[in-house]
Amino acid sequence: MSTDYQTAREALGARLRELRTEAGLDGKDLAAKLGCQPSKVSRLQNGKQTPSAADLTAWAQACGQPDVEGELQGLRAGLELKQRHRSWRRQLAGGHRGRQEIAVRQTEATKAIRGLEVSRVPGLFQTPEYARVIFETNAEFRGIPPTTEAAVEARMRRQEALYDPDKSFRFLVCEAALYHRSCPIDVMAEQLDRLYILVGQRRIELGILPFGTQLRRTAPHAFWIYDRRLVIVETISEELWLTGEDDIQLYERAWDWLAESAEYGAPARRLIGRARASLDLA
Repeated sequence: MSTDYQTAREALGARLRELRTEAGLDGKDLAAKLGCQPSKVSRLQNGKQTPSAADLTAWAQACGQPDVEGELQGLRAGLELKQRHRSWRRQLAGGHRGRQEIAVRQTEATKAIRGLEVSRVPGLFQTPEYARVIFETNAEFRGIPPTTEAAVEARMRRQEALYDPDKSFRFLVCEAALYHRSCPIDVMAEQLDRLYILVGQRRIELGILPFGTQLRRTAPHAFWIYDRRLVIVETISEELWLTGEDDIQLYERAWDWLAESAEYGAPARRLIGRARASLDLA
């Protein structure tokens, strides 16, 4: 749990404790009014448990101050916002391995993954050498421990999900990602060869968004949709983990609109092949 999130939860707990004290109630008295165990009151007011919206409504009423409910719900909303925003600085403080293990678990728990990548190859399709360069460069950029080999191992282990008959993978990749080369030519050539082979494989749908194609919706940033329960968006400074129904529907619509303009099958292979041929001229 992030420090920012825990700090905010403790601040909310302190406000709950303050309301209880002002009402002249001890923990047992308040628990009786709420119809819960005293241990729950203790966890909530000490920042050990996140209160639900209903918990806050009941707490305000039990303390005889229903007018403070809006304040409490506002604090809770701020808490949820901090939970959604996950700083890269904190996530990667010990290197890439921990975040890659989270990715492994998320993939194992998901039946259908849809994704958009704008300027690089999706992690699920990366070769070991391509992934290694990505991790090493990012470690240098962020000034974090270079746990490269462990991160590459986890990423390759994650790719075992591609062969699970109960899962499906539908990805859109902007053609620019086939040309943006942050690695040596031989590594990029091997990576493009792998993409070429993946096109048309069972359970994998890989669409390429060509240069010059007309789009109903532009592709401002990469995002991944896990079933219909989670959207992960990456920025330079943080990740957004979105679980709200409105957010998920919005990203699903963005994905659908972009998918309309993608090339699949043989046309996608031609685009990949053209990018691969350009490396021979470099």
